[in-house]
Amino acid sequence: MTAILAIDQGTSGTKAVVVDAADGIIAIAEETLRPAYLSGSGVEQDPQELLDSVLNAGRRALREAGRPIAAVALANQGETVLAWDRATGAPLSPAIVWQDRRAESVCAELTPHAEEIGQRTGLVLDPYFSAPKMAWLRRHLTRDGVVTTTDTWLVHHLTGQFVTDVTTASRSLLLDLDRTTWDAQLLELFRLEDEELPRIVACDEIIGTTRAFGTEVPVAGLIVDQQAALVAESCLEPGTAKCTYGTGAFLLANTGSHPVRSSSGLTTSVAWQAAGSTTYCVDGQVYTVASAIRWLQDLGLVPSANELDAVVAADAEGVLCVPAFAGLAAPWWAPEATASLTGMTLSTRRGHLVLAVLQGVAAQVAELGTRVAHDLGRPLTRLRADGGLTQSAALMQAQADIAQIPVDIYPHAHATPLGAAALAGCALDPALTLKEAVGDWQPTAVYEPRWSADRATEFRTTWAQAAAATAIKGDHA
Repeated sequence: MTAILAIDQGTSGTKAVVVDAADGIIAIAEETLRPAYLSGSGVEQDPQELLDSVLNAGRRALREAGRPIAAVALANQGETVLAWDRATGAPLSPAIVWQDRRAESVCAELTPHAEEIGQRTGLVLDPYFSAPKMAWLRRHLTRDGVVTTTDTWLVHHLTGQFVTDVTTASRSLLLDLDRTTWDAQLLELFRLEDEELPRIVACDEIIGTTRAFGTEVPVAGLIVDQQAALVAESCLEPGTAKCTYGTGAFLLANTGSHPVRSSSGLTTSVAWQAAGSTTYCVDGQVYTVASAIRWLQDLGLVPSANELDAVVAADAEGVLCVPAFAGLAAPWWAPEATASLTGMTLSTRRGHLVLAVLQGVAAQVAELGTRVAHDLGRPLTRLRADGGLTQSAALMQAQADIAQIPVDIYPHAHATPLGAAALAGCALDPALTLKEAVGDWQPTAVYEPRWSADRATEFRTTWAQAAAATAIKGDHA
């Protein structure tokens, strides 16, 4: 596979990686982004900053690589939306970020249809997804132009095309999950039936060409960021799962060619579409992970995320944390829930509090793993892990202990762009299988459970009771 420029356009930054099969990662460039957190649960980004970050990171990575590329791949945030002018490409609104909760009112109106929406889309009726934000934007910001996810806008600027990939479409609440086509009835429910929607493309489809980074090259490998990481971590068989520990934590498990409807509060999406077939996944989210660590930093309890292990206690001594600083996602779906710390005494020290927060994160991920196993009909046997916080041995050991399965640490900090690059490689060479494009990798560390099964069960039971109480309090806030 010749060199590919893979761009990961994320919430807090954009990362560009030049990679090829022979030499691996050749160059990396990153651009920082700072979303605006508004009163009333609004979270916005400047669309021009998103585009500039893509162009600048890509061009910097190419200068560092000093070699030609065969394609550009793009992974995206998934559920962030904006309005824009198709004729000029000019943005007509801010980008409404996936974390934005202002579309609660849209979801509340559609509550009587929640079950039907869930059956059609595999998702939960929640402002996290695209359609409620699109509907809110149309009601409150502008009726002009088109309203799409950010990937469509970025790809339009690169290629002139009006497309979105099937994984991004599957995060919208507007896609018929079985047919992987836009659903007319869902569009009517969200009052979006008059909208011009982009063409849905496969992840290994060459959708156009771009001169944005120099010579004209094809653009392919379009995919949502979390699904891209699932690809990179070789979760290519049903029952394999990964968790990314970043701003939040995102656990995804491959369910194969069958779009399993979760009966346990998770969501189902398209994992990828390649070589003419569709693979599905179930997923669950933990809203606050790195952001919970930043909270510890702001309180002066830890110097930095890199120094967690230096201050963490060996045992939490009964201190329990439910780190629901921005509500609880799957499987509770309690956006109004707030964080709780219990079990403290006068002997409690900062190390106990730090460990309790880490264990609270791990407990949420373990709960997601249990729900995934229920939907799959068999338990997870391992968990692959990526993201910046996998550098914390304390967090990863807590994850293995509480979930009672080994945790394999992915060796690269760039799973998302590497997954997009693998799909672009398949687009360039249709004879290449996805497994071949991903290649082999070995974990940099494996964390085996040290707790007994009884201790893990006791902890999870106690923690689940605390989480339920937090969710109920939030619901009545």
